[in-house]
Order: sequence, then structure tokens, then C-alpha cells
Amino acid sequence: MIEAEGRFVLPGFVDCHSHGDGVVFEEGVQLACLRQGVTSVLVGQDGLSFAPVRERATFRYVRQYFAAINGGHPGVEGPVSVEELLGGYDRAVAVNVGYLIPHGTVRFDVMGAAERGADQDELGIMRGIVERGLSEGAVGVSSGLEYVPGRYADVGELAGICESLGRLPYVTHMRGYGAEAGVGVAEVVEIARRADVAVHISHFHGPSGELLGLVERARDEGVDLSFDTYPYLRGSTILGMVVLPNWVPAADIEKALAVLVEEGERVKREWSEVVWERLTLAHAPTFEWAEGLTLPEAAERYGASVEEFCRVLLIETRLEAGCVIARPDEGPSGEESIRAIMRDPGHMGGSDGIHVGGHPHPRAYGTFARYLGRHVRELGDLTWEQAAIHLASHPARRFHLPDRGLIRPGQIADLIVVNPDTVSDTATYQNPRSLSIGIDDVLVAGVHVLKDSHLTGATPGRALRAA
Repeated sequence: MIEAEGRFVLPGFVDCHSHGDGVVFEEGVQLACLRQGVTSVLVGQDGLSFAPVRERATFRYVRQYFAAINGGHPGVEGPVSVEELLGGYDRAVAVNVGYLIPHGTVRFDVMGAAERGADQDELGIMRGIVERGLSEGAVGVSSGLEYVPGRYADVGELAGICESLGRLPYVTHMRGYGAEAGVGVAEVVEIARRADVAVHISHFHGPSGELLGLVERARDEGVDLSFDTYPYLRGSTILGMVVLPNWVPAADIEKALAVLVEEGERVKREWSEVVWERLTLAHAPTFEWAEGLTLPEAAERYGASVEEFCRVLLIETRLEAGCVIARPDEGPSGEESIRAIMRDPGHMGGSDGIHVGGHPHPRAYGTFARYLGRHVRELGDLTWEQAAIHLASHPARRFHLPDRGLIRPGQIADLIVVNPDTVSDTATYQNPRSLSIGIDDVLVAGVHVLKDSHLTGATPGRALRAA
């Protein structure tokens, strides 16, 4: 019996962009999701994750290059299929897990660290791998075009892979955001046209006037386009993506480290335009003392210039360092853009949640509660009904999960009980792991998984497969 007087019962939220790929097995991560009302997460984001992998070298690369984002995986040590990866989530965790086939993983498995577009033979092999993953239940394909090796793919390669998707979406971390959003969206539109596929843009952020104009023009041209966002102005990613010049061969980690050792002075000269004060260390193995400090603060404690400290940090962590990034639009105009973007009918919630490191971005712990507490109750950007649509119903429909996202007969009972007066995020940039409040009871598949704000120990979560 759940006491729900004075509360709203809503369908469980679907986090359209999660990096819980391996860490979702941790109880603390499950608790962070459920306390926000998230009952389903979609992983395999940004073109890099653990499956499908045929070559052990691919697994080693993905695990190391994306360690500061996805962490490790307790049940996977080498080659694994999408079916096997999904099976590992089934009834093993308290939330449901859906999976996107990561283009960069597939590409590395076929082409290694090659810095060029795929030829027809390679594309044919990649398409076969993608088609098998889709047949095993993946809910789409993802790309990460600012990461490697995804950065080296051209439109022809991406469209060729997307032709296998049918009704499922192509989900992309675009080649450009902010000032480069026009470039990124233009490429997305071209892929949608060539492959005749629905597209979904990850963590769509920047000036709302420009971004929503790009979206409107794409839709006017017949493109089926949606996107997810998180209600924070700062971002988070791996440090190497932010600072390494494009000529550094980051897809070959040993070669990249050699460049940092042998051509360190050249690399540091190219860092003259980096605004170091905007970067706060989130994850820095063996440099844990620096987590939560800006790069200049950490460099001062280390006793070196910020450029030299960054070089040493990347070498010593073998590129496994993550950061939180303050964007140039941080301020009232950025806040207004967030509010305008979330009101678009194609908007969905995606935390881009990273749980790795001693000082992660608070979005992993507060995104969905912040939507409800700040943007529904306090600011009125969405109604409670609209929030349920944007955070549950739209994502379930977009990723072809027809038995989730609504409350009606025949639906699976993923349900959350929300106190509309108290629901709030409490995580901050200073205290990023503070749990959200106001959602104390959650059911997954009709099973009580969060009771009185605590985990019950039940693990009814299922591997979500596209219908």
C-alpha cells in the first residue's frame, strides 16, 4: 500500500541519454536514478560502448578511451554481442536498460584507428554488424562525431549505416554545438535525407533562437527530428576531447601518449587559446586530490604551469581524465535558452549522466527532479501533464517502447509517486552526488523498487528491446 494523497502518480521517466552502461549495476547509481523518477535508461550513447565487439583490442580501446564517461563493466571483459550485453541487464538491476548500437565501437572493430572514411567493403561489414545488433533488440544507432574514431566518419558512411535502421532513430552527438551548431545540424539533416531515417540530437544546447530556427527549418524540409537536453548550463566530457589538437592520433592511445611525451612543447603552444578556468576536474585517477578543482587551481597546487600540469595529467592517467566545462553562455541568456528549448514539442529529457569520478556533473543526480521542481513548479515552463509527456511518453514512443511511458490498461506498471510541493534536485557543482527529494516511492513492472526513499533490493528491471 502506497500513501499517495496529495501526490501525483506519473509514468516512470525515460532518460534518453545515460552513461550508466556499466555502473548501472551499482546500487548508488540505481538510487540516484529512482530518486529522480527515472525507471528506464538508454545507454550506448555518443558512439562508444561495450558492444557489439568482436576484437579484444576494440574492447580495450573503448574501455580506456571512455573510462571517464562509462567506467568499466563488471560482467564484460572482451568480445560481446548486443544480445549478450542486454541479457546481462535483465532482472539484474532495479531500472530498465535500453541500448543504442555505438557507431564508433563498430567502426573501430572493423577499421581500427584509421583516420579516413570507410570504403565500400568496410561499410558493408559495419552494416552487417549493425543489422545483427538491431535484430538482437537495440533501439537505434548512436554516433559521437567529436570523439574518435567517430570524428573520422563522413556523411556517406553514417548514412550508409543508418539505412539499416528502418523506423528506429539515429541518435547523434553532433560534429558541432554552440557556434558550430549550424554545421552539426546540416550534417544531421543530410544523413536523414540520404538514409530516410528519423534523427535525434543528443544534449542539444546553445542559443535557443538559433537552435530552434535550425530545428524548424529541418522539420519544414520533412526531417523527423527530436532532441534531448538537461537543464544545466555546464557540460561534462573527457578532458582529451576538449584540449587535444585534432592532429594528435587519439584513436591510438599509445601514439597519442607518445606525442604528449615527445612533442609536448608543440602541444602546449596550441593550448594558448584554452580558457582553463572553465575546466573543473571531475575524474583524475592517481590525481584524486585535484578532483573538484579548476585546472589552474590544480596546477598551482602541483607546482607547474597549467599547460604542463595538463600534459602530465593526460600522460599519467593515460587520457583517462574527465572534466566539467563552464560554457560561454552561462548566465541569464543561457538560462532563457534552456527554458525555450525544453518547451519545443520535440524535446525529451536526457541527463547525459556520468557517475564516474570523485566530482561528477550534478546532472547525473538531479536532471529530472530539476525539471519538475524548478521548471514545472517554480517557473511554469511546462505543466505537470506536459512534463510527463516530455520525460516519459515521447521517449517511449520515439524509441519504440510501446508498453511504457503511459498509465493505462495494458501498459507495464513503471510508476512514480511525486510530491509536487517538495520535489527538487539537491545536487550542485560543489556537492554533485546529493540525491534528489520528493519522489519516495517507485514501481518498476509493478514491483516496489523505491520505498520511503530507500531501495527495496528488488531488481525487476528489464532489457528494453524495440518493438
